[in-house]
Amino acid sequence: MPRSRSSLQLVAPAAPAKAPSTAARMGELSATQRIAEAITTAIVERRLMPGTKLAEQQIADIFKVSRTLVRQALNQLSRDRLVTLEPARGAFVAQPSVDEARQVFEVRKMLESAMLKQLCTRITDGQVAELRAHLKSERAAVTRTDVPGRTRLLADFHVVLARMLGNEVLAQMLTDLLSRSSLISLMYQSSHSAEHSQQEHVAIVDALERRDARAAVKLVEQHLGNVERNLRLNPRASDLALALQPLE
Repeated sequence: MPRSRSSLQLVAPAAPAKAPSTAARMGELSATQRIAEAITTAIVERRLMPGTKLAEQQIADIFKVSRTLVRQALNQLSRDRLVTLEPARGAFVAQPSVDEARQVFEVRKMLESAMLKQLCTRITDGQVAELRAHLKSERAAVTRTDVPGRTRLLADFHVVLARMLGNEVLAQMLTDLLSRSSLISLMYQSSHSAEHSQQEHVAIVDALERRDARAAVKLVEQHLGNVERNLRLNPRASDLALALQPLE
């Protein structure tokens, strides 16, 4: 009896799934970055308070993108410690602790002191003129009580100094620390004077123009110390009974 033919059939392999084009990937990255930058800017300019819920669908509707891209942006901000992701609750603007606040200012003092010392040895007259122009913008924002504008400019001053060294890694580190500093200020700031900070920036630039490294370092340390001292990191009331005690 002749052997029956096998019913096995060769099937052509399925075409591989088409990978997203480079343009599509770049578009997604661009949209994700745009969302992350918008949220960061809103935090720095004090338009988003610590603890604010960041609803994915609402953000997606604002930017006219998918929730997937919003989630990617929130994950990125979570890695930067600006957003807290809570299971079954969603994303919230982070609320730094007192210990974290102290640590952020400690790191800023170390970084910025070294930065000013190095910058004094290489700053050009053109860069001093650029700083003077920045100070003029700061002053104008303080004078017209432009809170978002002055907050952004006062923070950017420190990043401008880092970029003058040509060190983009340092500039990015300071940008991240300044974003966290803004969150800390939102939570703990008392009667911090923007005008006083602006005047301290002027003194720092004066020292840079003289190429006086010792004075520049001392001034930036004093400046950051003053900002930190204006924060309520040591609340007076330690328990509920004391907090609710009637004033005499």
